Amino acid sequence: MAFDADLLRTCADPSLKPAIVEQFVKQAGSPDPLAVTVRSGSRVILVPPLKTPEQALEVVREHLGKSVVRVGITQYPAGVGIRDVSELSPQLLQPCDNIRMGTALFGKVWRVVLKWYGNPTAEDVMTQVLDDALHAWKTGQFEGTAVFTAPDPGETKAIAPKLEDAPQSAPVAEPQETPADDPSKSGIRIDLSGIGGRAP
Repeated sequence: MAFDADLLRTCADPSLKPAIVEQFVKQAGSPDPLAVTVRSGSRVILVPPLKTPEQALEVVREHLGKSVVRVGITQYPAGVGIRDVSELSPQLLQPCDNIRMGTALFGKVWRVVLKWYGNPTAEDVMTQVLDDALHAWKTGQFEGTAVFTAPDPGETKAIAPKLEDAPQSAPVAEPQETPADDPSKSGIRIDLSGIGGRAP
């Protein structure tokens, strides 16, 4: 199942450039708007196929706070910005809303990584920045920083990796993803679905 390019164009955060949105969703997302991925430590918890947003939301409620949970097209970290499971919004599972929220949050992650690199503009560096930003999205961490709760560095000018253009976007607050080897700091966990990747 392919991603709907028109939906991505229409719903993505406007400050995140189309080439970045495309790579982000392709490498870190799911074509299924009802996709829920649950991970506990290094173990992926199998979730049966979900047919309705209500079913998907029920699965999220069941696991949130105990496991890392990612949802929808952007595999958005379900616990971001909420203090209680009752605050979960069905919007997480609406394709356009999920894309809007996911690309806005990824925009902040991109800017956190870009700032660490010194806000470069050279095209050859942008590929590495994107790679690290995607890894940070999947793990919730970059160079010891919890990227979802980190302050947004703000607008930065940069070109995109050999795709087309570069990104910028608005943030969303969230709970902290913690490394599996640090149980003393665990908060609401956020899913990193089948995502391997290189260490930051």
